[in-house]
Amino acid sequence: MPETRAMNPLLEVAGLRAWYGESQVLHGVDLRIGAGEVVALAGRNGSGRSTFAKALMSMVNADGVRRFAGVDLAPLRTFEVARTGLGYVAEQRDIFPTLSVEDNLRLGMNTRSTRLTRFTRFTLADAHALFPILRERRSARAGVLSGGEQQMLALARALLGDPALLIVDEPAEGLSTPMAARVAACLRTLRERGVAILLIEQRLALAPQLADRIAVMGHGRIVFDGATSLLAQREDIVRDWLGIG
Repeated sequence: MPETRAMNPLLEVAGLRAWYGESQVLHGVDLRIGAGEVVALAGRNGSGRSTFAKALMSMVNADGVRRFAGVDLAPLRTFEVARTGLGYVAEQRDIFPTLSVEDNLRLGMNTRSTRLTRFTRFTLADAHALFPILRERRSARAGVLSGGEQQMLALARALLGDPALLIVDEPAEGLSTPMAARVAACLRTLRERGVAILLIEQRLALAPQLADRIAVMGHGRIVFDGATSLLAQREDIVRDWLGIG
């Protein structure tokens, strides 16, 4: 397993298994993420990537080691996991469509101080500076925003919870190429601010200067974990597990 930036990783997962009912989706996943590190999790549809995120957030039945900042996540409920400093932006974005953009953002604000964040606390002013469209449309109902704008709202709302690690599931799904590029630029800005990111995305995973390393999942297991440059040398992984080439 590749070394992370931290001797003691911020997130440590070992032997993680997960189920939907009696159907097992994850079959022993091992992954570590260091503080401030950006890891892309790629793979074909159905490989188990989104289930991995939900297992971390205690949203599906799972067992195995799940430790975040020294805290055992296994016995925690979803809202308790979020309080540890682990943020999550779901593929469906899960905004509140009938509420205003500003009200959506305020619902995400963390009123507690946390010692896990390695950067100055993320404020409403920061959200407006990072995503100017949210300031311009702060009084609009969130449901009338475009897909890209809703993605920015979901990202900003999650960041207002001051996560030390942000899980982002398929942020470019359904977006135009220019809008996907804007989302990628926002993720790079977050990286510069010291936010660790688990990027569950194939479209952006291979983008230069975004992820520190890439992990590839297939059939509920990690089949590759290393630098993007090394992945380019593994034609078998790229062909069989990413469906490229």
